[in-house]
Amino acid sequence: MAQVEKKAGLLRRSSASKKPLKEKVVLMYDEIFAKDDPAKNNPRFWEELFLMKVNLEYLEGKLESLDGDEVMKIKDNINSLFQHCIQALSEEHQIKVVNALQTLCALFRGVHQKNKSTSGFDIINMLMGFDKAELRMKDLMESLDNLLCGEGSESLKSLCLKLLLCLVTVTDNISQNTILEYVMINSIFEAILQILSLTPSRVQHGYDTVVLLALLVNYRKYESVNPYIVKLSIVDDETTLDGMGMVISQALTEYNRQYKDKEEENQGGFFSAFTNMVGSMFIADAEEKLSVQTNEAILLALYEAVHLNRNFITVLAQSHPEIDIASTPTTPVPTTPTTPLGTTPPSLDMMNSPELPLDPNLQTSNLLITFLKYSSIVMQDTKDEHRLNSARLCLIILTCIAEDQYANAFLHDDNMNFRVNLHRMPMRHRKKAADKNIPSRPLVCAVLDLMVEFIVTHMMKEFPMDLYMRCVQVIHKLICYQKKCRIRLHYTWRELWAALINLLKFLLSNETTLLAKHNIFQLALMVVNLFNMFITYGDTFLPTPSSYDELYYEIVRMHQVFDNLYCMVLRVSTNAGQWKEPASKVTHALVNVRAIINHFNPKIESYAAVNHISQLSEDQVLEVVRSNYDTLTLKLQDGLDQYERYSEQPKEAAFFKELVRSISVNVRKNVSLNTLSQDVLLKEFSSIS
Repeated sequence: MAQVEKKAGLLRRSSASKKPLKEKVVLMYDEIFAKDDPAKNNPRFWEELFLMKVNLEYLEGKLESLDGDEVMKIKDNINSLFQHCIQALSEEHQIKVVNALQTLCALFRGVHQKNKSTSGFDIINMLMGFDKAELRMKDLMESLDNLLCGEGSESLKSLCLKLLLCLVTVTDNISQNTILEYVMINSIFEAILQILSLTPSRVQHGYDTVVLLALLVNYRKYESVNPYIVKLSIVDDETTLDGMGMVISQALTEYNRQYKDKEEENQGGFFSAFTNMVGSMFIADAEEKLSVQTNEAILLALYEAVHLNRNFITVLAQSHPEIDIASTPTTPVPTTPTTPLGTTPPSLDMMNSPELPLDPNLQTSNLLITFLKYSSIVMQDTKDEHRLNSARLCLIILTCIAEDQYANAFLHDDNMNFRVNLHRMPMRHRKKAADKNIPSRPLVCAVLDLMVEFIVTHMMKEFPMDLYMRCVQVIHKLICYQKKCRIRLHYTWRELWAALINLLKFLLSNETTLLAKHNIFQLALMVVNLFNMFITYGDTFLPTPSSYDELYYEIVRMHQVFDNLYCMVLRVSTNAGQWKEPASKVTHALVNVRAIINHFNPKIESYAAVNHISQLSEDQVLEVVRSNYDTLTLKLQDGLDQYERYSEQPKEAAFFKELVRSISVNVRKNVSLNTLSQDVLLKEFSSIS
């Protein structure tokens, strides 16, 4: 044994004594990182460099090892490398183009990595020379535009998009990435539109294109005129907008499928049997297992499209067959690195799925339905920061939709009925609803269901006040539209009223804890005013007179909650303190609810006494309500059907800034040039050559 070890040691010493041979491209990189001009002794240096396979790891590592001062010593060579990369993009020899694109990505990433605190202007100087920067970036953007719009290789186009994503996300805060000024001046917006409007290019590159557009739109959006915002807001080409909607829909559908697969996994086998046996004690643990990473980038793209472009609203309602993606075989790409669930673009087979013929027996779907299903998943668990951000963004998107006249028209259209299977959080006190029992209804019913579901399932210690406020605002805006257009929606309003009353009950039970962090009176006021909307205008939008009777029945039945709320806000409003004014607003808002309770309660008690009934049935109470409307006096309250329209700036600016930062970091992690394997690329272009 000792003899073997001795031999091994000798072998190690002899092999260690020889220096490992460096590949030629590494030797050439070393020449670039020396102070002398590498082309001085070899006039064909640059031409030869781009014929060789890029060693990304070595080049990036070398750049990352140099600080700003060291880079400045070899600045001329770095500038020259940058210039020759751009020149190589115009070469007919495709291998040179591939190597130039990959080298540029290494340059952008490598220089930024070591010099994160350096100003953008200094980084521009390091990479291309400040005096030449405008010309170099103009040439670069023109070359990328030509490659993206040309009839060349799809792999090459994909590489161009990877380079652009790499360029955009080299800094966490994209608004501090000064190089993007040149991307604003030399717009590639038309190339983005072209990719989205043509089916083959959209299938191949739609995902990266939509994410790129979402990021570019957020560059200094509050500080200067961003041409991508201006141009996106006026796009009216139906094919392009449909293409964008399709990419977003497919990415969200893929997420929904992944979640459904995990859900089915957890429902089968020993785990399911065990939890059933012990009375679902471990529902919370099961939920943890169902966690699928959210996709904020694609959600941001949907938000920007809905928020900026009125024409995109029509895309939300474009119907197509609802396809079970799980039945579509997907071919794994061996060269693609593993990325977290929910962040990957959908498979190519799936991207083609909307082209399938329409089967009259097949349930139809659209982008809005897919988005509502996605929202119902991410809004279940808001403990994690990413999910909280996703839930907030979902509610912001729904706010924009609820304010839009055209969106409301198709949401409430009786001729556009859909079955929407929203995901519901497992709860011990309720059974899982069977998907088959869901009726076909106007889409606004699914939106209201989603809001009710959120209200019911998030009354917890870490109370998501902001999400509740947004949720109640969405409901209010939808009801304002129904009141304005006198739409009598056949909806189970009782579920909404019950959810809102339980929310008030929760606020009362946790007054001390919640007041330490939140202004609960603002939310309470919004909830009470929703009831005031139903009381004052319910006869114009509730489906039947009996619905109006049921509203009064619920208020009277749950009078204790309203009585307790009144006592609480009266107590707070009569004492000096920070909550005096908001509490007094709730006191005034309760005037009609209290009038109903004070009017009908004695009548009900009297009816019970006269008829010797200890406990009245619902029908008997409703009979008392119907026969005593005439003597009820209510006050007319102004402004119930008014609301402040959504505005991103200034209220939401901080949220979007942090969200875009998070997306930038995530995209940078996932945009690896190894996604397009060098070997695959070089093999493809070697055969062309």
